[in-house]
Amino acid sequence: MADGDTPVPPTPSQAYAHGVAEGRWRDDPAQHEALAELDRIHLALLEDQQDGWLDRLSTFWKKPEPVRGLYLWGGVGRGKTFLIDLFYDGLPLEPFHPDSPRSRGNGGGKYRTHFHRFMRGVHERLREHAGQSDPLAKIAQEWRDRLRVLVLDEFFVTDIGDAMLLGRLLERLIAEGVTLVTSSNTAPENLYRDGLQRDSFLPAIALLQKYCVEVHAIGAEDYRLRALTRSPVYRAPLDAQSDDWLCERWKELSAGSATRDGNIVIDDRRIPVRGRGKGIVWFDFAAICEGPRGTTDYIEVAREFHTVLLGGIPRFDRLNEDAARRFVNLIDEIYDRQVNLVCTADAAPTALYSGERLQGAFERTASRLIEMQSAEYLGTGHRA
Repeated sequence: MADGDTPVPPTPSQAYAHGVAEGRWRDDPAQHEALAELDRIHLALLEDQQDGWLDRLSTFWKKPEPVRGLYLWGGVGRGKTFLIDLFYDGLPLEPFHPDSPRSRGNGGGKYRTHFHRFMRGVHERLREHAGQSDPLAKIAQEWRDRLRVLVLDEFFVTDIGDAMLLGRLLERLIAEGVTLVTSSNTAPENLYRDGLQRDSFLPAIALLQKYCVEVHAIGAEDYRLRALTRSPVYRAPLDAQSDDWLCERWKELSAGSATRDGNIVIDDRRIPVRGRGKGIVWFDFAAICEGPRGTTDYIEVAREFHTVLLGGIPRFDRLNEDAARRFVNLIDEIYDRQVNLVCTADAAPTALYSGERLQGAFERTASRLIEMQSAEYLGTGHRA
């Protein structure tokens, strides 16, 4: 490469091979098909970005054609999120956020988020554009000069509100030249199966099949389950080593890609976290179960994160019944969504509660805490 030349960014396959050579992960032939498709998208987007100024000027009069994207689906722990993140991280486009100041990057930007968080943001923007004739078109037009690639993790539709608007939203984004790369636990044709008014969602499925190559991740190895079962997921009683143990589990499960400390924001309320990554979050018990926390918070956590680390679960008696009630509600929500729980507690599940008001409810909670330690539960996919 001559002095002054811009280095060519590696393709996902090249980045993957480099990681294998360094021993950061093992080569899995079952992932090669998805890597080939991600390479295709990477190179096509790079070619678009390197077009001459006359070609870019023409986009003011002609909307760009979207590069055909990828719909990567398969069972839990097949490395889907890992692969699309490898693609996203190596893509030489400026990161985009819907709320960022309006600016145009070189060829548009890239945006990666969890599907549920994306839809929540869309609903918030729809409220901002209430009363307009076609608010979805307005949203897509606002993004057109800044967004080239949309990467969504855990594409999974359960809400009729999302189902009703998703087809129209995808149609408008694709019309603006946006390329979609997404992961899911289910095939496109099975999305929102048996859902209310599912016929209205069928156009969205047709768009996904037309504008995305479908790849089934069928590898035999469950990477997430292997990491989860490397050591117990429930540690008791609390002692001087409890926090260090949870820190080691965090390093194993977040694979070094997550940030430490900070907050998550739900309905403009900030909840402190010890760590947060792609699909994984770490709370202290006091932060999530003491103070002004409610079921809405726990629903959002359960929908957005496939793994929750929770440190310092105390014994409950008549003096902390309110915290016990919040803990019961938290476990109900993450259990219903098949979220993996890794925690430290002051006693075994059946010995945690000695209060008065929640005897029946906590029997259910203790039973669920025991079931959530089983390989069968840990190997079940997250229901976002």
